[in-house]
Amino acid sequence: MVRNHLKFFFSKLGLVAILLVFSLPLQSQKGKRDSIAYRIKRLESTNQFNAKDSVHIDLLANLARHYRFINNDSLYKISKRVLSLSQDIGYKLGEVNALENIGRYHSDHGKYEKALVHFKKALQLSRKIGDTKAELNIINDLGHDYAYTGNYAEALNLYLIGLDVAQQTENNYMLSILNENIAALYVNQKDFKNALTFYDRVQRINKEVGNEVFHAETQSNMAALYKNAKNFELAMFNVNKSITTFERLKIYDWLAYAYEVKGSIYLEQKKYQWALYWYDQSSMLHQIRLQDDREKINLLNGMAKVYLGLDRDSLSLATVQEGFQLSKKIKSLQGQIDCSETLYLIHKKKKDSDIALSYLELFKRLSDSLSKDKNKQSLALLETKLQYQQEKQELIASNKTALAKQRNYIYFSVLMVLILSTVIFLIRRSEKIQKKLNRELKEKSRVVSKRENQLTEINKTKTKLFSIIGHDLRGPIGALQGMLKLFSDGEISKNEFLSFIPKLRNDVENISFALNNLLSWGQTQLNGVTTKPKRIHFEKLVLDNIKLLSEVAASKSIKIMNQLPENIVLWADYNQVDIVVRNLLSNAIKFTPDAGLITIDAKEIGDVWQIMIRDTGIGMNKEIQKKIFVDTTNITTYGTNNERGTGLGLSLCREMINKNRGQIWVESTLRKGSTFYFTIPKAEKRYQQAS
Repeated sequence: MVRNHLKFFFSKLGLVAILLVFSLPLQSQKGKRDSIAYRIKRLESTNQFNAKDSVHIDLLANLARHYRFINNDSLYKISKRVLSLSQDIGYKLGEVNALENIGRYHSDHGKYEKALVHFKKALQLSRKIGDTKAELNIINDLGHDYAYTGNYAEALNLYLIGLDVAQQTENNYMLSILNENIAALYVNQKDFKNALTFYDRVQRINKEVGNEVFHAETQSNMAALYKNAKNFELAMFNVNKSITTFERLKIYDWLAYAYEVKGSIYLEQKKYQWALYWYDQSSMLHQIRLQDDREKINLLNGMAKVYLGLDRDSLSLATVQEGFQLSKKIKSLQGQIDCSETLYLIHKKKKDSDIALSYLELFKRLSDSLSKDKNKQSLALLETKLQYQQEKQELIASNKTALAKQRNYIYFSVLMVLILSTVIFLIRRSEKIQKKLNRELKEKSRVVSKRENQLTEINKTKTKLFSIIGHDLRGPIGALQGMLKLFSDGEISKNEFLSFIPKLRNDVENISFALNNLLSWGQTQLNGVTTKPKRIHFEKLVLDNIKLLSEVAASKSIKIMNQLPENIVLWADYNQVDIVVRNLLSNAIKFTPDAGLITIDAKEIGDVWQIMIRDTGIGMNKEIQKKIFVDTTNITTYGTNNERGTGLGLSLCREMINKNRGQIWVESTLRKGSTFYFTIPKAEKRYQQAS
């Protein structure tokens, strides 16, 4: 329930762009509207008044905002006028404000498709004029609209985009709002642990901002979270703190919400009389010109449950039916779910079995629509992204510390320069020899042409080899050497050094794996590899590689499932197929998040076996799929735990499969995973005789 109503989504936005209606006491709201109306009237009375002046348009847009939840018809009419005036003079910011207000009007009336159309137009225009404050507000509006309809995946995607923009522009107000919105998505998934992680961030940001209203709003939300998690002590502590602030500052809309949360805490504990008392306090505030239909649904449903607990069944039924009809009117999916559940309980108590069953079926159907797999996958993806960002921040901090000791690495750098100079000398010497040979072979036209092509490929290979040695192997080796130097110089203790052993071991294993790929690929490019096919029992080869990589998979809690049919016998070079399987399995582990699944399967197609290695990893887009098997590209990527690769593995796989008269390809979907396929000839009787 947290941040699934308008207060959560919009109350803080006034401090970012405007002072919205519900972040002020009701008397202050009226005073603010009157002040804006007076300024408009005074402007219109001047001799040089022009209705299409941008100052006049801005005042109208601001006035329209303040009519939200007070008089929505005025919000709509004024916003339409602002849009018309802005379009007449090409005033883009005025168009953005008008489109956003019209979108909010439609959203409040449950017309989400119309709201999305206006929000998207406003977002496109705000980006065009480079107004990041307006962009953030609209991104937030769009996220709310998707969340209202149960599309948490798209809501999450928008909040993440907003977080990037807010971080780039150092907008702490929106960072607070967006992080709290994401926390609400986790609460809807019953993932209270991750929700609290985001609330911790919100509280840190609120502390930097220094706004006690922000802090009180977050406490109200956290009280609702703790209530859902059955931690009533912390729930009551937070809601009481927020009520104290709202009562002192006379922020009646948030006070109404806090009263409702306090009533729901007592309701969860079946203390019905106390629950009814606080619900009544909230209801009285809603009657003081508060027009927040989404929050009213929550209030009506809570009161209906209290009446049911007090055996006032008729009043309970009338109250929840009002909430249910209001939910249908504004198309509130969560409201319909909550009210249908209460209606089921009421009719079940009355022994109206048929009616109770119909509401139970409605409750389950609507609840299932909010639990789509893509939503949970999106939240899992967010967790992975945040973990990566945390590791990145830790790496940045580590690098800053290392800069103070940069002088310790100067000698190593000088040594590397000498080594590279020697290598370059040898390369140039080799190039001179090759050129001399080319001049001698020019007399033989067909041989010369073939030889020149070979030399060109060799030169490309050398460049790529030394590029990989310089960029992909030097870094890890340098880090290892630096660690050893720190230990030998006594700058870290033995225990501290031993604590790095698992990390160093992992780095060495990665270097070893990359070096094996490098040597195998270099041999195929420079000297060529002779393929010696023979009968291969493929299942044993796969089991050996699973065993080899089991420790790496276990470190990420990844399960590898062997679903191979029995007695798969291939006709191929054992070492080359072994390289292919090892690289594809290693890649699957690298790009699969924690607790993922890798499946190895095969099927017989004609005279070949088609092997499939499927993962539940991060996937790849169409552009990368086209490039990964191309010789002229060398894509270096990072795994889910920041594992670095040389980019040679898949090129090597393609070369090995081609040499064994097979094919290799990939099918992949972003955020869902990848499946690598390759074919190898079967070991038929004629091959068996030849062997």
